Amino acid sequence: MVVGQLTASATRLIGVRRRRRLSSAVAFWTFMAPLALGLLVFKYIAILWGLLLSFSNARGTVALGNWVGLENYQTLLESPAFRAALVTIGLFTLFIVPTTFAISLGLALLVNRVPRGGAFFRTVFFVPGAVSYVTASLVWKTAIFNGLPSGLANALIGNFGAEPVFWIGTARPPWFWLVLVTVRLWLQAGFYMIIFLAGLKEIPRELYEAAHVDGARTGLATFRHITFPLLRNTSVAVLLLLLIAAFQAFDEFYNILGGGAQAQSGNNILARPPLVYLYAVAQGQQNYGLGSAGAFVLALLIILVTLVQGRAFGFGRSAD
Repeated sequence: MVVGQLTASATRLIGVRRRRRLSSAVAFWTFMAPLALGLLVFKYIAILWGLLLSFSNARGTVALGNWVGLENYQTLLESPAFRAALVTIGLFTLFIVPTTFAISLGLALLVNRVPRGGAFFRTVFFVPGAVSYVTASLVWKTAIFNGLPSGLANALIGNFGAEPVFWIGTARPPWFWLVLVTVRLWLQAGFYMIIFLAGLKEIPRELYEAAHVDGARTGLATFRHITFPLLRNTSVAVLLLLLIAAFQAFDEFYNILGGGAQAQSGNNILARPPLVYLYAVAQGQQNYGLGSAGAFVLALLIILVTLVQGRAFGFGRSAD
């Protein structure tokens, strides 16, 4: 009888556990199903459809058919305009990535050493990261670098006797690069500063105390031998994010230099990154097959460059 009671209790316990697991599974999928369905339909199926479009002559339609194989990719890689766009984004990346990296790290080091008001400075520097790229680009174009004597930039240099500068629209000198670079620096430096601050907080203070006892002076010496080596994984992560963001540049180029639907409209011929060029091809010329091929070429390029960079800097390895 005792054995029977134990068996019944065990059976009830197993049943309760099964019901709990079933209830947990139902709750999990109730919350996750909409997200999973959205990812499937609007991301993965869209990516697959875009890949199929890149192998078809899709002009004025996103319907599949009229397969052309790798012809779109060949046409794209032979296009002088697309190669020029790759050169443009390469130059932009070579400048904006190390500059943003250095400014963000410098801000993080300064804010980390502030004895009081650290939260205030973190907020002040981070706020631009919450501003839309479109909004910031339009402010830079219409208020700061508008080319008029009343513009903020021209008013500033006018105090030193300089003549007003037409910042946007002239190739020589290429002042438009100053506009493009400064707006991106203002927008993203604070965000990456927060990432560096998180990395700095993970460095044990005992290391600095031990270095001080050994006679090391705070400043460049401790930064070179303690801070920067222990920020290696954070630094590589920031570099990867900066690289991806640079190759995906669109809003500031489109809104500052102009774009419209046509490939040659506005001043974007002065500096047109791949995404602006592909937008003009897909939306202006209605050549969705060629535009899709360009999107996958750019994605593959980003993946290759980030893999090489992560491999070169040893992402994921602990500091020696």
